Amino acid sequence: MYVWDIEERSTMKIIYFVGTAGSGKSTLVSTYRSWLLERGIDVAVLNLDPGADALPYEADVDIREWVSMNEVMDEYALGPNGAQVVAADLMALNVKKLVEAVDGMRSTFLLVDTPGQLELFAFRESSNVIMEALGKERSMTAYLLDPMLCRSPNGFISSLVLSSLVQFRLGVPMINILTKTDTVDRETVERMILWHSDEYALYSDLSDESADPSTVVGQELYKAVEGLGMFGDVLAASSETGEGMEGIYAAAGQTFFGGDDPDTDSD
Repeated sequence: MYVWDIEERSTMKIIYFVGTAGSGKSTLVSTYRSWLLERGIDVAVLNLDPGADALPYEADVDIREWVSMNEVMDEYALGPNGAQVVAADLMALNVKKLVEAVDGMRSTFLLVDTPGQLELFAFRESSNVIMEALGKERSMTAYLLDPMLCRSPNGFISSLVLSSLVQFRLGVPMINILTKTDTVDRETVERMILWHSDEYALYSDLSDESADPSTVVGQELYKAVEGLGMFGDVLAASSETGEGMEGIYAAAGQTFFGGDDPDTDSD
């Protein structure tokens, strides 16, 4: 097992919470933040969603201090959707201010809440500028899978393909989290977990959807994901019940500290 030295352990680790609109990024950040604080683990939060009307947590650093959606709409004569795109790009112009604000922190973890629309963060160059400036070498991504979008085999494989693209784009270690598990029955949750860990179960269920014209496409997407080695464990989590918080902590420890508790000395 790799043992982190003192300098590495003293460097704040960054977790970017990424997912489609409605996947529960902000609420999961809030719940996980509270879970860490209750256990005496120092944590800070960075909000990177300039379009957020309200947040369920108190952000330590907030991009809205420098990028205002209303000002963008007025200055560029844009509607809300166009303004979101421009605002996402403007974040990169304020990266120096972000870095200065974050550099003064000495927390164990920095949780980053990304824009509601996945494409505004994962597929625009501004995100790469921000991640490089904050330090990709100390970063990981938590990709949120919305159970409403992946309850069917075809929906699940589509979500997994999107997760693969995000990992390719961002280029940092990633964990997949099935969120909002309290909103679906347990049998469905267990089936989705099985699909992620047992690719043959997913392929079998894809084949059973023979009456669905999209099944052929789903099977081809399955082959692509299998070839990329994207199947494995997925964490089930709920911001409502608190399920999965310990699993996220363990996954972060495995990624950043080789499985050791980050608050434990390396000797």
